[in-house]
Amino acid sequence: MTAISQIQPASDTQTNSLVLALPKGRLLDECAPLLTAADITPDPDYVRESSRRLRFPTNHPGLDVIRVRSFDVATFVAFGAAQIGICGADVLMEFDYPEIYAPLDLDIGHCRISVAEPKDSQYRTDLSRLSRVRVASKYPNITRKHFAARGIQAEIVALNGAMELAPGLGLSRLIVDLVQTGSTLIANGLVESEIIAHASARLIVNRIALKTQPELISHWIAQFRAAMANQ
Repeated sequence: MTAISQIQPASDTQTNSLVLALPKGRLLDECAPLLTAADITPDPDYVRESSRRLRFPTNHPGLDVIRVRSFDVATFVAFGAAQIGICGADVLMEFDYPEIYAPLDLDIGHCRISVAEPKDSQYRTDLSRLSRVRVASKYPNITRKHFAARGIQAEIVALNGAMELAPGLGLSRLIVDLVQTGSTLIANGLVESEIIAHASARLIVNRIALKTQPELISHWIAQFRAAMANQ
């Protein structure tokens, strides 16, 4: 569990203004219909990849959105820089911030955290015979916990992308990565050998903000819940 000590509330938590943290990339596109259904319309620059801006006003004077890396959404919310956010359950599993409350599974961004290895007919990794294994991943905590539960010490090769190259170039035999369709694995000669967990996007809120601005935070939780019901 990741603990944050001596958190200083962000200035926005001391006003009636909220910041909603949203993830860049594929999940940002999937968020669009949900935001519309929740009556949230960000500034048009929000969808322009070429825009250098990262914070955008919305049709609600008391609500701004920020566009950050998927892994950073949870950190912005945990530290109170954003009061609410949308991020994948994989991120919540990896960081396990106690400062975050996740009231809603938004039923978008469906994927899975999987172990994958080279697809060949000569050899498949027999984990029952191993006490130590090298794994390339951007999920060191999830990976260590998963293999530790099987009595295996995982040596992590930390990569933030191009995970599928690791086995072919000798960095590791196994990888742990987020998989949606599996097409990238197949294109690089890999196969899923185990699914660690299924994941989807969650609405998350900062627990301190929920205590200090309960009506405002609860309003937006209700808006997203209603948006899901109407889709």
